[in-house]
Amino acid sequence: MSRITLAHANTIITSALEKGAELGLKPLSVAVLDPGGHLLAFQRQDGASTLRPEIATAKAAGALALGVSSRTIGDMAADRPSFIGSLGAIAPKGVLPAAGGVIVVGADGFPIGAVGITGDTSDNDELCALAGIAAAGLKPQE
Repeated sequence: MSRITLAHANTIITSALEKGAELGLKPLSVAVLDPGGHLLAFQRQDGASTLRPEIATAKAAGALALGVSSRTIGDMAADRPSFIGSLGAIAPKGVLPAAGGVIVVGADGFPIGAVGITGDTSDNDELCALAGIAAAGLKPQE
């Protein structure tokens, strides 16, 4: 697999939202980006607040930009807050240092895209991203 497709993105979104419903989470927003950080698909559940598209996209885009999950970026922010804080000015789609942004990799281990989810706790956002990726038959970066 050398790329993430629209079919994959739609499966990721549907499955992530289903996982959120199963867990009784707050309204979620899900962005799926290609490896270049371009939006492939997005959905926002009824009742999601207005900044959620940008947050979901920033989680995924930041993960791609730094090559690590947005959870790891959050950990990095604790150690190097000035560095992570300065990225917003140079990252066109943002960098958000909170769990919920997961890189999707192909069979060769290289990124084929990323998923960003927001709306509930960051841990729950990430859980739904992982469920969506698995449902699409894809793998998250380890």
